[in-house]
Amino acid sequence: MRSSRVLLGFGLCLFAGALLVGNVPADDISERARKLHFSSIVLDTHADTPQRFFSQTFDLGKRNADGHVDIPRMREGGLNVQFFSVWIDGRILGPPAVQKALDQIDAIRENVKKHSNDLVFCRTADDIRRAHAQGKIAILIGIEGGHMIGNDIRVLRMFGDLGVRYVTLSHFYNDEWADSSTDKPVHNGLTDFGKEVVREMNRQGILVDISHVSDKSFYDALEVSKAPLMASHSSCRAISNHARNMTDQMIKDLAAKGGVIQINYEEAFLDQAYKDAYEEVAGGVVSNKFQADIRKTCGDDSECQMRESAKVVRRLTEEGKLPHVGWEKIIEHIDHVVKLVGPSHVGLGSDFDGADMPEGMEDCSKLPKITEALLRKGYSEDDIRKILGENTLRVMAQAERVAKEMGSKDAAK
Repeated sequence: MRSSRVLLGFGLCLFAGALLVGNVPADDISERARKLHFSSIVLDTHADTPQRFFSQTFDLGKRNADGHVDIPRMREGGLNVQFFSVWIDGRILGPPAVQKALDQIDAIRENVKKHSNDLVFCRTADDIRRAHAQGKIAILIGIEGGHMIGNDIRVLRMFGDLGVRYVTLSHFYNDEWADSSTDKPVHNGLTDFGKEVVREMNRQGILVDISHVSDKSFYDALEVSKAPLMASHSSCRAISNHARNMTDQMIKDLAAKGGVIQINYEEAFLDQAYKDAYEEVAGGVVSNKFQADIRKTCGDDSECQMRESAKVVRRLTEEGKLPHVGWEKIIEHIDHVVKLVGPSHVGLGSDFDGADMPEGMEDCSKLPKITEALLRKGYSEDDIRKILGENTLRVMAQAERVAKEMGSKDAAK
């Protein structure tokens, strides 16, 4: 009996010693990750949720059975800063594009007012920090496609006055002054007017977003801009060779000028096997066989288009025509960027409510998984905070400084 107690005591000592030398139990890591996540600024640079604001059935303040973003799930997932994206079809140009963009900007601002107990409208990095200190969710606006300025730089200034904090230079199609990554090039990158748009964005403190643009448009913007660029919802082409993703060299050049790539969670952007399979059954990004049928069903109702597209993907996955993609691929892309350029140039740009999410990242309530996965990989808490939001806040602050400097120079003339 006595020898059994000695052995038991010895075993307990060994277990305690193991804890002291660093074999931390899994539940301790989970608790550390939870505390880290819910004390951090968790910033997502791209969600297409404003398309849902025009639905009779959607309520941002209630938990919805579909979609990816609403206030209850934002709270559950610790998502406390969200850029809501203003999007319209890239083939709509001129005054109709401007009007539709204004309609969505107004819808975003009205939803913030309606849910002011939880949400606050923000313009600057300091605004976001104040919102975080108050326990509010910061809401900002991005314009997804330069066609919405109606080829008129004065509209860009008006958008800035209304609180728009980034503009994606193009979308799926070329606009009047910038080539898209998913269209045949016609401008050889940015036109002279396009370069002036970038300069004006610098003056307004509006972030230059190069997601969706052609490689040449990216390099033109990189050369012209005095402020760092962002890729609000792009992933790594080295992992999934998609035109919407960035090459390693582009990521290095973006980082060299202080910019940030925010990883997109869309399955085709994350996983090469999925991209290849989808292109085989759907006919590729540009000639998608399913879009005509979806448009027949939905017309121009983008909320309906999103639902129908998701149904197609589910059906193809169930039939075994598309492979399963796990949320861990997001971590693979983050890790790839960090290995290339360090932890100061990558962030989160989900494409919630505008793309098909990988398994395990069905909506924004699942975001704490990212923090825990990075902690388990050995990332420091400071570096994780950078990835969750601080990197994007830094770029915002730099863009704001550039705007002040340019404004001072203009005033001195």
